[in-house]
Amino acid sequence: MTDVYKKLAIHLDHTPCGFPATESGVELRILKQLFTEQEAELASNLMMIPETPQAIANRINKDVEAIEPLLKDMAQKGLIMHISKNGSDSYMTIQFVVGIWEYQVNRLTEELIRDANEYIPYLMQEESKHTTRQLRVIPVSKAINADMKVMDYEEAEKIILAQSKIVIAPCICRTEHRIIGKGCNHMQDGCFVFGGGAYYYEGRGIGRSVDHKEALEVLQKGVEQGLVLQPGNSLKTMNICMCCKCCCHILGYIKQSDKPSTVVNSNYFAVVDQDNCTACGACEDKCPMDAITLEQVAKINNERCIGCGLCAVACEFDSIKLQGKDSADRWVPPPTVVDTYMTIVKERGLI
Repeated sequence: MTDVYKKLAIHLDHTPCGFPATESGVELRILKQLFTEQEAELASNLMMIPETPQAIANRINKDVEAIEPLLKDMAQKGLIMHISKNGSDSYMTIQFVVGIWEYQVNRLTEELIRDANEYIPYLMQEESKHTTRQLRVIPVSKAINADMKVMDYEEAEKIILAQSKIVIAPCICRTEHRIIGKGCNHMQDGCFVFGGGAYYYEGRGIGRSVDHKEALEVLQKGVEQGLVLQPGNSLKTMNICMCCKCCCHILGYIKQSDKPSTVVNSNYFAVVDQDNCTACGACEDKCPMDAITLEQVAKINNERCIGCGLCAVACEFDSIKLQGKDSADRWVPPPTVVDTYMTIVKERGLI
């Protein structure tokens, strides 16, 4: 292992959500599988703001003719970000998760999956150190009381209908579990990507473009399958992940917490109408956080409830609905994804 991979690892650790070192060096094994030495050296010199190839070449004292083809190839592999605007190309560093890892969905190998599964818990531990998460949890519409005021950024249907470009992409978690023989029966193509991110995915052969009608149909299918809705944690979001409790690394980590409700950015919790509840157990089976137990009626542990609303969808007797948290405890996402990551950077003490 050459020093170029350690240099890149340190560089990625200064991206918003980090890339922490481990005693085993698994993070270096991952980088070696993804980057050639030449690519790693160039990637470690990129910035978190887009630059043209000429600007990069000038800054690192390289010939633009030498680095521009390499930049294009790295962007196509999903190792760095490529932005094309007004006929001009720019490139920038992207973090490992959410970022490089998700872009590898078409390039996965069993070795890479094994190393990533060893490493991702370290990334989850790093994220637990700050308040602002990369993703938040929003409820399914059926779970919300009709008289409850719900903001547009908390309704998946309204988020989708507000988009001009939508791509449905394969879920990285379910894809890698399937490759190693541990997959589930949930839909593979379960991630919505919007706007510029949608064009980026489409340009790299990841996912397919859909209209609003089909997007809403996919959303409904995901809800029926019991998938948790996790959009990007900003008012103007670039994605919605539909996550299963069997494969999703994020949900798995949250579930391990003693109090999952304190780990997520969510504004709701479930309540039971005891007069209607038959203790049938449908809600208990559907809950991704083991927040429901059965006595004479269903009982909800609010410290474990993340407000996804899947229990309400499962209930045939309309005996569970979501209730909004008190105003003091409500989460208002940052305006844009840039604001989200700047907030995380500040919470990590990087600036």
